[in-house]
Amino acid sequence: MPQYIAALDQGTTSTRCIIFDRSGQIIASSQKEHAQIYPWPGWVEHDALEIWENAQEVFRAALAGGGLSLAGIAALGITNQRETTVVWDKATGQPIYNALVWQDTRTDKICADLAAEGGQERFQSKVGLPLATYFSGPKVKWLLDNVDGARERAERGQLLFGNMDTWLLWNLSGGPNGGRHATDVTNASRTMLMDLKTLSWDTEILNVMGIPPKMLPEICSSSEVYAEGVGDFAGLAIAGILGDQQAALFGQTCFEAGSAKNTYGTGCFMLMNTGPEPILSENGLLTTLGYKIGDQPPVYALEGSIAITGALVQWLRDNLGLIESAPEVEVLAASVDDNGGIYFVPAFSGLFAPYWRSDARGVIVGMTRYINKGHIARATLEATAYQTREVLEAMEGDSGVALKSLKVDGGMVQNEFLMQFQADILDVPVIRPTVAETTALGAAYAAGLAVGYWEDQSALRANWSMSQKWQPRMGEEKRERLFRGWKKAVTRTFDWVE
Repeated sequence: MPQYIAALDQGTTSTRCIIFDRSGQIIASSQKEHAQIYPWPGWVEHDALEIWENAQEVFRAALAGGGLSLAGIAALGITNQRETTVVWDKATGQPIYNALVWQDTRTDKICADLAAEGGQERFQSKVGLPLATYFSGPKVKWLLDNVDGARERAERGQLLFGNMDTWLLWNLSGGPNGGRHATDVTNASRTMLMDLKTLSWDTEILNVMGIPPKMLPEICSSSEVYAEGVGDFAGLAIAGILGDQQAALFGQTCFEAGSAKNTYGTGCFMLMNTGPEPILSENGLLTTLGYKIGDQPPVYALEGSIAITGALVQWLRDNLGLIESAPEVEVLAASVDDNGGIYFVPAFSGLFAPYWRSDARGVIVGMTRYINKGHIARATLEATAYQTREVLEAMEGDSGVALKSLKVDGGMVQNEFLMQFQADILDVPVIRPTVAETTALGAAYAAGLAVGYWEDQSALRANWSMSQKWQPRMGEEKRERLFRGWKKAVTRTFDWVE
């Protein structure tokens, strides 16, 4: 009997394969970064073929690193950067253009034109999302409008669309030779094209955006056998798909309504399980699918999305050369006693939740001659914590549930300074699990449930354990004074792009 479950975690900056055992512990892993392509200010692209090559490479490397064979793997789950949009030729498997990344803002005019009739909330009652550059639908429209011949080819049924999960599944299962063209409800809910209640593509919105339905993948649950792999994956059941943030929610075993997690990666994403009914936000949050396990009813979530968190540390490293490696930011931040009066609002691609201002751009405010690179490093980390508090307050307002603690995961949770400041500015405990790779773990769990590797969700809950807890220790007066300064700084980013 196969002993392990594999997950492909296709992220914004890299692709990883992680292999887990029955207790949810990591047996082997491999990771490879891919190129970040910036052809124009605000434009962000990936090479979808490079990502597919990397996915195959890290799977082989993880097996080799663990001394494992394909026969030892019970199933494969996929989790992925959401909203990143690929359109490709069905016959050849060649993308018609680079993938448009979720951070890309080139669809700003498309979104503004769509909002001219009905406002930014034009489709929100159906899809749970405001009109914003973040989502896949407007990106598909841009590709059809701007790549020569694309619209005609799409209408003839020659082109396929998918987020990264769909692109990988199609290639894993044969590509032009019978590859399965499908997605799961969580990824479909990020396109701005799926009706939240019927879990089907919305004909009216497709017509408004001019997207031929035949381009779109079949919508499936998050946990079922979609296809068998070919090539390096020959015979392997591909059995779980979850968008990365929903995968982290599932991996953190947030199965009860009111439970929440925050993932600290390139951006920051807080999700709260809201149960079997969608809750439309009145505070700038997204209504999204949390997960759907096989034939069970769907579970919905509220989400607060922050565009730039870990990416800001990368920016200090790659653009400014202020640090040589990401972990150095913690040492630099700890070299000063406070932020020196400065705030760094990283609205590089506009502001996401709860503002949804695509006209905003990044600012550092409060600069004096006193400020040194330690203060800039500290303000960089503090920005993540302040943005998280804004999202948490919106979530509590929508759900009516006061969060008692926050489960955290993602690369930045190894930063002790950030985690303590996060607890301080939220005034609730922050809890890190033993297995911090909860995104890949959630995809593994979904795949394992589909093939009977785990019996049910209670078996997954039994795997969860705490690694560390940070208790708040900042006084209320200081907490509120710092947060007032942040709110003031945010207003300085507005209306920069005309």
